[in-house]
Amino acid sequence: MQANRSRYGLLVSALGAIMLAVSIFLPWYGLSFTAKGIALIQQVSDQVTSQFGNSALQDLTAGLHARLGTLAGHQFAAVSAHQVLKNLNVVLLVLAGLAILITLIPLARPETLLPDGEGALVALLGVIATVCVLFRMVDPPTPASSSNLLSLSLREGAWLALLGSLAMVAGGFWPRGLSSSWAPSPKGAKVWSELSGWTPET
Repeated sequence: MQANRSRYGLLVSALGAIMLAVSIFLPWYGLSFTAKGIALIQQVSDQVTSQFGNSALQDLTAGLHARLGTLAGHQFAAVSAHQVLKNLNVVLLVLAGLAILITLIPLARPETLLPDGEGALVALLGVIATVCVLFRMVDPPTPASSSNLLSLSLREGAWLALLGSLAMVAGGFWPRGLSSSWAPSPKGAKVWSELSGWTPET
C-alpha cells in the first residue's frame, strides 16, 4: 500500500542525511594539552637542559616554560570523525547513504509516493545515527597513549552530525499530504445549498 507523503518530509530527511555524511569529514574534536601534559613537557625540557644545555639554553627554556603555561586548555589541532572514529564513521556513512537513497528516489518521481514502512525506516536510521553521535559526544575517544596528557572538546562537526540525525528522524515522521482532505464532498455542497437557498442547475 502506498500513500502520499509530504515532499517537505522527504526533503528534510534527505538534507539531514547529507549533513550527517558531510559532518564525518569536518572537525569533531579539538585537541588541547592538559595541565598534566604541560607539566610533563616542562619536566622533560628541564632534564634535557640540565644535562646538555648552557646558560643561554637555560634562559630559553625558562621563557618556553612561561609560554607553555598559557597553552593548557587551548586547542592546537582538530580531528574529524573520519580520523578518530575508525568504525563508527563507516556506520554513520552507511546510515546516511541509505537514508539518501530512500528519500531522493521518490523525490525524482513526478508524484511523491513512498510506501508507509519506508517513512518509519528513515526515522529508524535517524534514531540509530542519533544514538551513535550522542554516544561519541558524551564519551569521546581517548587519544592513543595520551595518559591524560591531551583532552578533547567538541567541535562543529559533532553538532552538525547531531542536527542531521535529528532531521532524518523528523522527516521520517513528517505527516502525509493532506490534499485529499480539502476536496469538497457532495454532502457538504448539499448543506451549503440548503443554507443559501440556491440550488445548482442540473
